[in-house]
Amino acid sequence: MKLTNDSYLIRIGTDNFTEQYCRDKNGWFKVSARDRTFRMTAEQVLNHLLPALAGVKPNLTVKVEHRDPPGPEE
Repeated sequence: MKLTNDSYLIRIGTDNFTEQYCRDKNGWFKVSARDRTFRMTAEQVLNHLLPALAGVKPNLTVKVEHRDPPGPEE
């Protein structure tokens, strides 16, 4: 089991929308609720994640899912 950054899928959302944050070989990216993809720095991911974890925005939920990253042949 790998525990590297690319092993996780982060979902932040409410009842009405969900955004996903992932890491691949090129870095972090976000998939918006409208299915648009945006490249992000690690700091930008934290800026989205920390308010939800701190409870500053109480209606947001955060779910983190572990997954095995794709291998070099995929």
